Amino acid sequence: QLQASGGGLVQTGGSLRLSCAASGRTFSMYAMGWFRQAPGKEREFVAVIRRSGGTTYYSGSAKGRFTISRDNAKNTVYLQMNSLKPEDTAAYYCAAADSFFTIATMVDYWGQGTQVTVSS
Repeated sequence: QLQASGGGLVQTGGSLRLSCAASGRTFSMYAMGWFRQAPGKEREFVAVIRRSGGTTYYSGSAKGRFTISRDNAKNTVYLQMNSLKPEDTAAYYCAAADSFFTIATMVDYWGQGTQVTVSS
C-alpha cells in the first residue's frame, strides 16, 4: 500500500515536498515513481528512481525543478518540487514498478493522489 501526502496550495515560484510511504517489507525491491494528472488530461509520468536510489529520470517539464529521492530504511519516496508553475497543478500519484525502464507504462502499484495547486 502506498500513501501519498504533502500536497497543498502554493504560489507560483514556491516549493512543496511530496512524500509517499509504503507498507510492507519489499519497498526496496521496486523502482518508485511519481505521476500527475491535471483535470481533463491523461495521467503523465513525472519522475522515477531506481531501487537503490542511485539513478533518477525526469520528464522534460520536471527536469531541473523537481528532485525525486528515496529512503529505503523509511520505506518512503519523496518529490521535492521547486519553482512551481500554475501548469504543475494536478493530482500527484506515487507508483511502484518492477522496472525502472518501463515504469511510464507498467506500474505494479499506485498510491492515492495528493492534490497540488499552484496559484498565479
